[in-house]
Amino acid sequence: MPSLIHAAVLRQTGEPPRIEQIELADPGPEEILVEIEAAGVCHSDLHYLRGELRCPLPVVPGHEGAGRVRAVGERTSGAIRVGDRVALLWRPNCGRCRQCMVGAPILCEMGAVQAQSGGLLDGTTRMRDTDGPVHHLLGASSFAERVVVHERSVVPVPDDIPAEIAAIAGCAVITGVGVARNVIGRCLGEPVVVIGAGGVGLAAVMGAKLSGAHPLIAVDVDEDKLALARRLGATHTVLAGDGDPVDDVLALAPGGAAWVVEAVGRPQTLTTAVRMLRPLGTAVAVGLGAVGQTFDVPINELVQRQKKIVGSLYGSSVPALDLPAIFELYRAGLLPLDELIGTRYRLDGVNEAFAALAAGAVGRAVIVPGGVPA
Repeated sequence: MPSLIHAAVLRQTGEPPRIEQIELADPGPEEILVEIEAAGVCHSDLHYLRGELRCPLPVVPGHEGAGRVRAVGERTSGAIRVGDRVALLWRPNCGRCRQCMVGAPILCEMGAVQAQSGGLLDGTTRMRDTDGPVHHLLGASSFAERVVVHERSVVPVPDDIPAEIAAIAGCAVITGVGVARNVIGRCLGEPVVVIGAGGVGLAAVMGAKLSGAHPLIAVDVDEDKLALARRLGATHTVLAGDGDPVDDVLALAPGGAAWVVEAVGRPQTLTTAVRMLRPLGTAVAVGLGAVGQTFDVPINELVQRQKKIVGSLYGSSVPALDLPAIFELYRAGLLPLDELIGTRYRLDGVNEAFAALAAGAVGRAVIVPGGVPA
């Protein structure tokens, strides 16, 4: 039978979401019901709130969550059982489309179905209010007490991994560490630059450190964020204030960087990333921008110095492989993910969390629907 839950509901872009009581249906045959224990506050959510990214409304935002399974559909595989702990994925994979079969499940065709329909993999929603359907954001909607998701939208979480770590691992960490693991790969002794020291950028710093990057340079406009980047492995930092950060980077990496990870999603920082590259270097665009935004690249510089620009969604990862590896590295102390956690908020503090994010708060804010632990 449908149940009532509290959730953050966004009804109009440009307005704050409100905590409302809505109806949540039982999970479908291939779906599961998850009680949310923690949900990270991502800048992509802020894009949706502002209308810079688009989704069907009304919608329950949040796409970075973890919790415990409370019910399963009758045709689930048996791999996920009641009582299991899981991390939510906002990019499930069907295992059958061309992208899945060539080893790029993050680009699965079903991801677009969820994003465009505001539903689950069948395109329909499990939430409603007295006026009609309430949509899912990317099939996750983690700013709620409970949520129904498709079985393919979760990865199991070991019991010794804290819920807030599992939550941020499912988006920020797998995106940043995934760039180092799946896109950059071997970079022992190679200069790597990360532009943007938010959750994704800091995860990229940690991943590049494990890969042996040197020098490892973090660039940001906030000194507190750069201080955290140094604690997490950056060998050098550049405060992108009044001067041109390219000059500072080239002073630290003469000739330019082999790799520049752009984790901001702004045209000017992408142009800057290309300028920081050495010949044959690669700029990796990770941050999402507003719909339709473009950036400028000098054609001759691209051709004559054979620079490359690539995009990476979700760390170009295979979550079923990458998330267990991330959890193991966290256990071993090689990924100090606790350092990424910022302020914890109750569900009714979601707008306070978004305001802090917009103001440049350090660390990844976490929503704890069951209350903030002491």
